[in-house]
Formats: sequence, C-alpha cells, structure tokens
Amino acid sequence: MSTLIKLENVHKIYKLDEVEVPAINGIDLSINKGDFVVVMGPSGSGKSTAMNLVGCLDTPSKGEIYLEKQNIAHLEESDLAQIRGRKIGFIFQTFNLIPSLTALENVILPMTFQNIPRSGKLKKAREVLELVGLGDRISHLPSQLSGGEKQRVAIARALVNEPEIILADEPTGNLDTKTGDEIMKILKDLNKKGKTIILVTHNLDYIKLGSKVIKLKDGKVAG
Repeated sequence: MSTLIKLENVHKIYKLDEVEVPAINGIDLSINKGDFVVVMGPSGSGKSTAMNLVGCLDTPSKGEIYLEKQNIAHLEESDLAQIRGRKIGFIFQTFNLIPSLTALENVILPMTFQNIPRSGKLKKAREVLELVGLGDRISHLPSQLSGGEKQRVAIARALVNEPEIILADEPTGNLDTKTGDEIMKILKDLNKKGKTIILVTHNLDYIKLGSKVIKLKDGKVAG
C-alpha cells in the first residue's frame, strides 16, 4: 500500500501568556491509503491536536507533515483550506449542523465553493443522504432529527465532495450504544469501498475495527 499521510518529528506548542504548553511532542507515524486507523489515548494525550494537524486545520510548531507526498506543514491557510475542501471530510462528536438549514442544505454546504451547477449539487447531496439511509429525511431540520440521524447527515456532508480521507473525532460520543454501532458500520463500509478512515475514540470496543491502532500519551505515540 502507498503512504498517504506521514508525520516526521511533529511538535505542537501552544502559548498561554508566557507559558509554553506542549500538546504534541515529537510524533512520527505513517498512514497508508485505505487504512482504518483508530487513535486512542486519555484526555490531554494530544488526540484532537494530532487530528487537527492531519486535517489541515492547524500547522505544527516543528516537524513535517506529508499528505500524498506534499509537505503541508508550512502552507498558508488559503492553501490548507483548498486541501481540506478536496481531500478531507470531517465528522465531529457534536455534529456541527446549522440549525436553520435542512438536512439537504447542510449537505450541500461543502460544495458551495465547488464549480458545480445547483442541479448537480442537489443531485449529489440527495445521493449521499440516500447512501446513509436518510433519503426520506432530506427536508427535515436538525431539531427534527434524532442524534443518530444528525450524525448520518454529518457523514453525508463529509462525503459529498468525495474526499479520500475521513477524519472522525469521537463520532459516537453523544450516541447510545446501538446507534453508535450503526454509525461505526457506515464508517467500516466506507473503508471497504476504499476510503481512508482516521477515528479518534475512547471506546475500546472499536479497536477491533482498525487496521492500525495508534495510542497517544503525553503528546507522544505510546509503545
């Protein structure tokens, strides 16, 4: 398999007033195309920071990050935004749906800056909502959906630009066990279709889903 993501001696230090707080402390790791990576670790271990760095939401204080052999560690925000829009889909614990928009409108949002006619956007958004089992809920507002349905909308939104990488940060954290397992089945099916999945979770039951497990502690990869 080809290497899709590579981190080399990556550090991330935040400054609070005059105090430096290291969140990531010299991480080296590689993720292959088609991997299902499970990232685990206690609170404060650097999981979300590592996710933000891989997802082009932040840049490292030191070190190199390669995405498909392109060094993204020192790019400007405008360039990172372009990469995020094309290559990466995000799924968050809190869904991050816009309350005033329908399921369909929420899914269309990532295509706003894509050069696609409105009819094409509508067609694509409907297709991915059908894929996650919400073809009959496209006109509903988030307030009219269950937690599991909201997360399915979020998954559809993450998929609509056909990214190669899906970053899922505690996607089942606000869901009951049964609904969480249904969401994980969707992610596993996407992985079988070739998507690279990076899952941050506290749930030990999900370790068995991963082709690779990365454990973080104190900002480092634990042995």
